[in-house]
Amino acid sequence: MKIILATQNQGKVRELKDLIADEGIEVVSLRDIPDWEDVEENGETFAENAAIKARAAVQRTGLIALADDSGLEVDALEGAPGVFSARFAGEPKDDERNNDKLLDLLETIPDEKRTARFRCALIMATPNREEYLTEGTVEGKIMRQRRGADGFGYDPLFFVTEFSRTMAELTLAEKNNLSHRAQAFRKMIPILHNLRSGDLSTNIKKT
Repeated sequence: MKIILATQNQGKVRELKDLIADEGIEVVSLRDIPDWEDVEENGETFAENAAIKARAAVQRTGLIALADDSGLEVDALEGAPGVFSARFAGEPKDDERNNDKLLDLLETIPDEKRTARFRCALIMATPNREEYLTEGTVEGKIMRQRRGADGFGYDPLFFVTEFSRTMAELTLAEKNNLSHRAQAFRKMIPILHNLRSGDLSTNIKKT
């Protein structure tokens, strides 16, 4: 079984490949598609943006497509950056500038009010126009300085109480045990199994 993960982010590709290493599923990404042109993510929710990317990927390749839209929701910022997480500091997308802006905005916020969560919506779209939705969230707090060299995005600032470390200080195995994206990917695996057997309806499902 061959699927495309509609992203050019190789960190996401590694996470998915690690999760499905024993499933006999080949994963390719947008980097494997010649002359891929990014689609405009103009949805108002993570799920809407994920669907836009998944539909474009399945239309271009004819493969089952997975696409996620993930982001950071900070309570002190009324849920921002939310769907604008990747471009929080403007174009072009830049993790360092995004993290700098977040630290600046939260500079006067006390530690106990720096609560936040990572949220992920994952859409699978098939060539038969079937679509399936899974979601995941992980709660944490925003640090006052970066810690850790692994991960990407806001991982160096996102403190996970359960591990007393930031996301960027976790091993890939630890991250795949708890991350918002890993939760959504794990929920999608049985749907992929059911797709193989033809035991699926044609409606978007939320699990």
